Amino acid sequence: MINVGELRKGINIELDGQLFTVVEFEHIKMGRGGAVARLKLRNLRSGYTMERTFPASEKFRRAYLDRSKVQFQYAEDDLFHFMDTETFEQVTLNREQIADAVPYLKENLVVDLLSYAGDPIGIELPITIELRVTQTDPGFKGDTATGGTKPAILETGLRVNVPLFVSEGDLLKIDTRSGEYIERVF
Repeated sequence: MINVGELRKGINIELDGQLFTVVEFEHIKMGRGGAVARLKLRNLRSGYTMERTFPASEKFRRAYLDRSKVQFQYAEDDLFHFMDTETFEQVTLNREQIADAVPYLKENLVVDLLSYAGDPIGIELPITIELRVTQTDPGFKGDTATGGTKPAILETGLRVNVPLFVSEGDLLKIDTRSGEYIERVF
């Protein structure tokens, strides 16, 4: 069991028979009365988010997820197929289970498969990935009215703002947590 004071962003808990991860955590001390915690939780199976407030005395059952390395193979309609890199077993997840990761998936990308009680529930991307620019406008010298960036479309369809010197065909390092450009890779 875990109490409210031990909760942090990213911790997985069981609540009302469902599996949630803490997206945001705020501890609030009322003028009168006891302290409360306002949590923003994301259901790991369905992907929906909710906000709830709990008293400081509340206890939760901590959920530990199993991780295994899988390689993305291909997408078919709303199904995404992965292969376990050790056992070579095929695992299929639907779009709702990996909604945030879809714009970063490219063939042969190795990710962590998250499972709970033997049931796959989602994936976790590496912190950074490398993607190639497929479309961007040329940057012109002195064109800094927009802060020195321009939009670019990457090989997976992801749109990011990049510096003016980036051109089509460049390989870029992207932060999967924020979806932002980090650097150009040579």
